[in-house]
Amino acid sequence: MRRKIVAGNWKMNKTLDEAVALVSEVVNMVKDEVTGDVQVVLCPPFVYLTTIRQYLQGQSRVALGAQNCHEKASGAYTGDIAAPMLQSIGVQYVILGHSERRQYAGETNAQLAEKVNIALAHGLTPIFCCGESLEQRQAEIHFDFVRTQLTESLFHLSPEQFADIVIAYEPIWAIGTGLTASSEQAQEMHALLREHIAGKYGAEVADNTSLLYGGSANEKNAAELFACPDVDGGLIGGASLKSREFTNVVKARQ
Repeated sequence: MRRKIVAGNWKMNKTLDEAVALVSEVVNMVKDEVTGDVQVVLCPPFVYLTTIRQYLQGQSRVALGAQNCHEKASGAYTGDIAAPMLQSIGVQYVILGHSERRQYAGETNAQLAEKVNIALAHGLTPIFCCGESLEQRQAEIHFDFVRTQLTESLFHLSPEQFADIVIAYEPIWAIGTGLTASSEQAQEMHALLREHIAGKYGAEVADNTSLLYGGSANEKNAAELFACPDVDGGLIGGASLKSREFTNVVKARQ
C-alpha cells in the first residue's frame, strides 16, 4: 500500500527562532488535529536540522527531511552536505532534483542518479522531483521530458531499491508563481508517471509508489488535488512556512 505523504520544503527561509516556533506549532497541530495515516515530512535548511530533530523525537507522524545531498559520501566539496552526515543526525528523507537545484546548480539526470544511489545506500528515502517548464508543456513535449527524467535518474535501480523512492511531480511553471496545475492536469501527469513505472517495474511496484504533487499547492486547492486517484500527497513550498496553512494541507490528505 502506498503511503500518504505531505512534505514541507522550507527552502532558504526562517531564522533559527522562527524555525523553532514553526516546527513547534506544526508538531502540536498535527498531534491534536490529524487523525489519518498521513506521513508529514519537514525539510528545513541544513543549519537547523539538528535543532529541529530535537522537536521531532517521539513524533512518528512527523519525520525529518533534508533539501539536498551531494553525490559523493565525502571529499573536498566545500559547502556541500553528504548523505552519511544526514543519516548520522537522524534525517530520514532527502529532496533530490528539485527544479531550483536543476536550474541554479545545473544538476543533471546522470548526477541525480548518483545522488539517488548514495541516499539509498545510507538509509535515506529520496523524494525525487520531476517536472516540465511552461515552454516544454506548450511545445507538447512535457510527457516525454518527464519520462526521460525518471528513466535516466531512477530506472537503473532494482525493484527493491525503487520501492524506497517517493516521486514528486512539480510543474516548474507553477512553482512560486501562484499558478497551479488543474486537478485534471495533475492527475494526467501522475497517471502517466505510474504507467511509466509499471512499464519498467510492473503494476505492483507502480501501484505502491507514492506520487506527490508540488507546485503552489495550498490549503485552498489541496483537497481537490489530493482527491485525484494517483495523487498521494504533496511537496509543499510557500504554504509550509505557515503552521496553520500547512496543517490544513495535511488534514486535506488524511
